[in-house]
Amino acid sequence: MFYGEFEHVIDNKSRVMIPAKFREIFKERYVERFFITRGLDQCLFVFTEEQWKTEEKKFRDMPFTKAESRTFNRLFFSGASEVVCDKQGRILIPDYLKSYAAIEADVVIVGVSSRIEIWAKEKWQGFFNNHKNHFEELAEKLITE
Repeated sequence: MFYGEFEHVIDNKSRVMIPAKFREIFKERYVERFFITRGLDQCLFVFTEEQWKTEEKKFRDMPFTKAESRTFNRLFFSGASEVVCDKQGRILIPDYLKSYAAIEADVVIVGVSSRIEIWAKEKWQGFFNNHKNHFEELAEKLITE
C-alpha cells in the first residue's frame, strides 16, 4: 500500500508533510486517524488505524509473563500517539518521538508496505548505506519460491 522514499523538513511546530502519494491512498481508503510510535532501528512507525488494530492485537497476544514481551510492549505502546493530518497534509510529531528518532529538521519518509517510517535523514542514509550491498543476500535468505 505505501511505497517510495520522500524527503521533507519538520517545521518549527514539529509538523511534517505526509507525501501527496500517501495522502491519496488515505483519501481512497477513507483513512483519517493514524498512530505514530517508536519504530525499530531508531525510526518512527506510522500506522493507519486499521493496521494499528492488527499490530495491537498481535502484540497484546504476546505473553505478559515474559520479560521481553513486557519490555517491548511498554516501549512500543507508551510511545504511541494518535495523530490526524491537518488541511495541509501535515502530522504533528511529539517531541519525545523526535528525540527518540534523533529528528531535528530533515527527514526521509519511507513507505514500507503496511506502514510508513519516518527517519532522520542522516539515520536513513546511514541505514541505507550499511545495508544496500546486502540486498541480494537478504533476498536469498528470506524469499522462498
